[in-house]
Amino acid sequence: MKAIIGGTGVYDTSHNTTIKRVKTKYGQVELDIINIEGEDIIFLARHGKGHSAPPHLINYRANMMALKELGVKYIYGTAAVGSCNENYIPGDVVVIKDFIDFTKSRPMTFFEGGNEPVKHVDMSDPYCKNLREKFYNESKKYGLEIKGDAVYVCTEGPRFETAAEIRMYKSLGGDVVGMTSVPEVVLAKELGMCYSTIGIITNWCTGISGEIELHDIQGAMNRNKERITKIFIKIFKEGLNQEQCKCNHSIIEL
Repeated sequence: MKAIIGGTGVYDTSHNTTIKRVKTKYGQVELDIINIEGEDIIFLARHGKGHSAPPHLINYRANMMALKELGVKYIYGTAAVGSCNENYIPGDVVVIKDFIDFTKSRPMTFFEGGNEPVKHVDMSDPYCKNLREKFYNESKKYGLEIKGDAVYVCTEGPRFETAAEIRMYKSLGGDVVGMTSVPEVVLAKELGMCYSTIGIITNWCTGISGEIELHDIQGAMNRNKERITKIFIKIFKEGLNQEQCKCNHSIIEL
């Protein structure tokens, strides 16, 4: 099974859609299963159907466990991000390659000890290299320009960052800033799933250039998400193989 994680309104409602509610030990998750030309693809609204869950209160563990329990092995996500790299301007699309974590209070792992041995997860390739490469290749066929790879700085939210914080993130090697990729990417790796995030630059980060405007964020997302989603679906339909990466061999037990 394959899944897409993103905002609401991604799919054409003409597709056959089934709502699936999955109960996990971490909570219940509502998913849309979309049948596209005979293949089921799961869509998960990260913030909930009404975009009601702020980034620091999203039930990431329930979301990812629900996908795992439905047999998902491959996940593409979209993320609205601000840019602190002058080469990446609002409206650009980037492929997230790595992250720096500045979150503070979120449950970060499924590995909580107890009766299980201590486990660690390899983060040498947090965002699946195979899914990243396939997105680059398929984007060329659709005429979607990818501006490059990006390091994602994940902050707690829901507030935006200060100018001083952005200067620090930039000095550490960050390219874009968002509030949702961690722990989503970590949990996917713990569950042995291939996971890739495509970043849509919606605004400049605080202090970089101008003011952050809500209509700019919405406009940038609307211009890009439909074509990006079509590319995801095309890649899913062509087939994927976990032997082309190490995502399902990332657990290190002690």
